[in-house]
Amino acid sequence: MNLLKKIIPILSALFALAIQIFVPKSSLHPVSKPYFTYILLGILLICLILFALSFRSRKIHEQLVHRGYFIGGAVLFFNILNLLTAKSAVLPILYFPSLDRVFGVMFEQTDVLIKCILYSLRLLGLGIFFGALIGVVTGICLGFSKTFAYWINPLIRILGPIPSTAWIPIVLIIFPTAVSASAFLVALAVWFPTTLMTSSGISNIQNSYFEVASTLGAKRFYQIFKVGIPAAMPNMFLGLFNGICSSFITLVTAEMIGAKYGIGWYINWQKEMLSYANVYAGLIIIAVLCSLLITLLFKVRDKVLIWQKGVIKW
Repeated sequence: MNLLKKIIPILSALFALAIQIFVPKSSLHPVSKPYFTYILLGILLICLILFALSFRSRKIHEQLVHRGYFIGGAVLFFNILNLLTAKSAVLPILYFPSLDRVFGVMFEQTDVLIKCILYSLRLLGLGIFFGALIGVVTGICLGFSKTFAYWINPLIRILGPIPSTAWIPIVLIIFPTAVSASAFLVALAVWFPTTLMTSSGISNIQNSYFEVASTLGAKRFYQIFKVGIPAAMPNMFLGLFNGICSSFITLVTAEMIGAKYGIGWYINWQKEMLSYANVYAGLIIIAVLCSLLITLLFKVRDKVLIWQKGVIKW
C-alpha cells in the first residue's frame, strides 16, 4: 500500500505527459511553446528522484507516503484542465487559456514579473513591519493599562472591523505618494488582528503568574516583558497570521490606486487588456508568495515558541 502511494505521483505525471504529447491540441487555441510539457517533465523528474531517495531516507519515505495521493491528484487536476482547455476548447478560450500560455508568461515575462514581485514585497515588508509593531505595542498597552483600554478600546471596536480598503478615498488625500498610501493600507490590515489577539492573549493570562512574580520581587516592568509578553506570544503569532492573510487581500486592491508596478497592479493591468493567461500567472505568484511568507512565519514561531512546536501546523 505504501509503495502504491509513492508510485501514484509518478503514474499521474506520466499519464498527464502522455495526454500532453499524444492528444492533439485544439486549433482554436493560439500556438504556443509546450511550457506545460516542461513543467510535467520537471515534476516527473522530481518524483523519480524522491522515489529513489525514499528507500534511503525515512523522512522522505514518510512524506512521500503521506502526500502521494495529493500530489497525484494535483497533477490529475491540471491534466483535466489541460483537456478542457488546450485539447478540446470546451471552456471559453478568452477566459480559460491553455496551461502552456499561463506557464509561458512566467518564462517570457520574467523581468516584469520580478520587478512587480520586488515592488510588492517592499510594500508588504513596510506594511507588515509597521502594522505588526504598532499592533503588538497597542495590544500590550490595552492588556496592561486600564486607562489606555478605557480610551482606546471603543475606537478599536468601531474602526478596527472596517476593511482597510474602505479607507482608500481618505488615504489618497492624506498621503503624498501611492507607495506610502498602499503601505499604510497594508499596515492597517495587519494592525487590527495583531492588536486584538495580543490584547486578548494578555487578558487571558492567569493572575497567578503575576502573583508569583510579584511575590518573588518582580517589578511591573519585569512582569510585563518577562511574564506577560512571553505568555501572550502564541496569540500574537495568530494575530500576525491573520494579518498577513489580510495584507495580501489589501495589497492587490492598494496597488490599483496609482502604483506603477506590483503583482496587484500587474493583474489589474492584464485584466483590462483581457490577457487572462497573465492574470492567472499573477494569481499563482500571489498564492506562492503568501504561502512562503506564512510558512516563514510558522518557522519563526516554532523557533520562538519551542514549547509549542507542532501545536498549530501549516
